[in-house]
Amino acid sequence: MTAMLRAAMPDDIAALEALIARSVFLLSRGFYTEDQAQAITQHVFGVDTQLIRDATYFVIERDGKLLACGGWSRRATLFGADRTKSAADPLLDPATQAGRIRAFFVEPCEARKGLGTTLIRHCEAEAARAGFATLEMAATLPGVPLYRSVGYETVEEFEIDLPGGIRVPLARMRKRIG
Repeated sequence: MTAMLRAAMPDDIAALEALIARSVFLLSRGFYTEDQAQAITQHVFGVDTQLIRDATYFVIERDGKLLACGGWSRRATLFGADRTKSAADPLLDPATQAGRIRAFFVEPCEARKGLGTTLIRHCEAEAARAGFATLEMAATLPGVPLYRSVGYETVEEFEIDLPGGIRVPLARMRKRIG
């Protein structure tokens, strides 16, 4: 059966959390230490339910199994799950601000099969229809090659500080889409 792209639903949250953890732990090898992968999964990555409520978070599934997830946002949050938010997530102005590419993760055994590219193209088209001309993201190091391959450029490299003295490097990336 072929894979199907659809909007993520609240019923997907448990499966999304599991997919995200598997993706980070296995696809981060060679980019992050085990401690970094564990810390970023525990403290930063996970589902941002605002994206699901906004209908801007998507999954690719086959036979009821989630293979990949990712989305875009018209909101200010650049990255992180519900647990990282401390305030309201304000809307961006598409005329003056960049939309966000958010939370892309792939089932490790499905990596490098075009799922991420399919999702990002879908998200770019949706964001363009919403009036955004530019998108940006905070990319993990394992994601940087994918995003570069579809035209994103690194505009800043930075690190986030996590509990236990763990620092995790990320890259702010940007692309004009319109």
